[in-house]
Amino acid sequence: MSELKNNIKLFGGALLHGADYNPEQWLHMPDVLDEDIALMKKSNCNVMAINIFGWSSIEPREGVYHFEDLDRVINKLYENDIKIILATPTGARPNWLSKKYIETNRVTETGLRCKSGLRHNHCYTSPIFREKARCIVEKLATRYKKHPGIILWHISNEFEGECHCPLCQEAFRNWLREKYDHDINKLNIAWWTKFWSHTYVDFDEIESPSSIGEYWVHGQNIDWKRFVTYQTIDYMKEEIKIIREITPHIPITTNTHDYVHLGRGINYWELMKHIDIVSWDNYPKWHNNTIENWASAAQSGFIHDINRALKGGQPYLMMESSPSATNWHPVAKLLRPGMQNLAGIQAIAHGSNSVQYFQWRKSLGSFEKFHGAVVDHYSSDQTRVFKEVTKLGEALSKMGELSNTRVKAKVALIYDWENFWGIDDSIAPNADKKAYFETCVEHYKQFWKRGISVDVISMDVALEAYDMVIAPMLYMVKDGVGKRIETFCENGGVFLTTYWSGIVDENDLCFRTGRPGPLRNVLGIWSEEIDALYEGEQNHIKMLTTNERYQTTLFCDLVHLEGAQALAVYEEDFYSGRPSLTRNVYGKGYAYYICSRNETRFFDDFYEDLLTQHGVKGALKNVLPKGVTVSKRSNQEKDYYIIQNYTDCEQVVILDEGTYASVFGVETHCGNLTLSPYGYCVLKKK
Repeated sequence: MSELKNNIKLFGGALLHGADYNPEQWLHMPDVLDEDIALMKKSNCNVMAINIFGWSSIEPREGVYHFEDLDRVINKLYENDIKIILATPTGARPNWLSKKYIETNRVTETGLRCKSGLRHNHCYTSPIFREKARCIVEKLATRYKKHPGIILWHISNEFEGECHCPLCQEAFRNWLREKYDHDINKLNIAWWTKFWSHTYVDFDEIESPSSIGEYWVHGQNIDWKRFVTYQTIDYMKEEIKIIREITPHIPITTNTHDYVHLGRGINYWELMKHIDIVSWDNYPKWHNNTIENWASAAQSGFIHDINRALKGGQPYLMMESSPSATNWHPVAKLLRPGMQNLAGIQAIAHGSNSVQYFQWRKSLGSFEKFHGAVVDHYSSDQTRVFKEVTKLGEALSKMGELSNTRVKAKVALIYDWENFWGIDDSIAPNADKKAYFETCVEHYKQFWKRGISVDVISMDVALEAYDMVIAPMLYMVKDGVGKRIETFCENGGVFLTTYWSGIVDENDLCFRTGRPGPLRNVLGIWSEEIDALYEGEQNHIKMLTTNERYQTTLFCDLVHLEGAQALAVYEEDFYSGRPSLTRNVYGKGYAYYICSRNETRFFDDFYEDLLTQHGVKGALKNVLPKGVTVSKRSNQEKDYYIIQNYTDCEQVVILDEGTYASVFGVETHCGNLTLSPYGYCVLKKK
């Protein structure tokens, strides 16, 4: 797709504000559509995503199509200046399909054939499912190819899951044949199958990992996950091919999961190569008594930054978020006044060009009938939620100039799906406390608190555009990655990694060159062994320049210096006095290694020194109050500062020198800026 479409100029230079709309649930109440249209306009919504689960309404019986109701909805939305994101409804099949063609039902890893029901319970490999999906997608694209109201195709919904049926088993074997050049010996070496005498003599012997079969061959496990990603994409490309042929002028998206699913199943870096615009579904746990709101915001910001980075920093869409309670959270907490709008602005701050909700109108029954919605069961425009949505819609309508801006990050943090799979599979050193995602977020928070933009990338992304790269727990180092990191540092880059890095290659085989494998040279250390501490057990480290002491838990890596300098040492146990933090000068740059899992106070102090030393600065120069962050979006003419307060009290931010104008009018700011509880401000500066 062209840069024009990827910048979403196709949407009229406006920020999108809308929701998932499911009018098929209300066909027996014909007055609801007119009521909804009036409420959409009143709430300043300008887009609706429709037909996401509409298959059975369009094709109630095999080969019998009824588009009259969908026609009416699409035309009614368009007539009222509401843009349409049209979904292919293949995320949930009609019952007739799963009943008549039982082979389209997924098979679990234990061999049990699933029954009809739920969603994404279909086999992506099944030729019958692919044919029936092709038919409905082709009918949709042909019918609406010239409709001026449709601005975006939405492929399926939240791709997920896996199937272990005979068709998928054979597809897996064929995928392996291609990967290993039809040489079973190459596979046996890559998977290290002589362990426990599990050598394969033919590809036909291989089955997917299963709890009632083989599940401790790590190379097999990771290849299965790669295959699941491949097969999901292979199916998705069939839908995309049809749409591109019939409606080449309309860009394509598919929505991804929130952070709960980041480690599971599908590598989004591969998936997003095939779509035009990234979109994702954001459901943070706000007002959680175990984590402060600013920390929840940082965690959500981390995933916003992944989605922005998936297409090289191009604007993306927040396709779903809850305007109130999320019913499937363990505690369906209401959003406090202001938080819904602040969460929406956070998406804009990180590079989204939309704020969209699930759902527009609450269902009367089934799984998500208590999930938050813009319109409650009784259709009132006087609810607190509706009024807040309306207020945000009004603000977004005045922020259209941000749609042609980008977030420009000079810092990258590596969060890699395949690395996660490998870490998750490893049976050591602290099996239940590895916490890869949480560790990456812990490092990310240090940049969030200082208003420093970060791209969250995979290990395969080029590093030349960045000044600093952080790679916590880079357990897996694929071929060539170590050399690229060396080149990055040689040219003046700053690289930081931690314990449990440089352990295995892309096949999850341990390096024979000594840990940290391909990172050993650039880091200037040799990691001989790693100590795992029990829950509640502690060690301490001491900084050599300041004598400041910090508590460390769970992981203590024991390293030898091979050119690096020790910045801190352990204080207890048999490795007292050994390095616990190192720095290596490499070419024009530096490489740091954090040997242990340390308390938050260490990160606060260490990153303050690190960022100051290497000249990494936030969007604003002055220190931000706790719970406040700032993001910057820019184009060639202006910088836009989105300042956000994630606390329940008033906060004062000291602006840099100069005059800032509010995007909401002629109001100007200089000096101090006061933010209300859960408040925000959007300023621009030439």
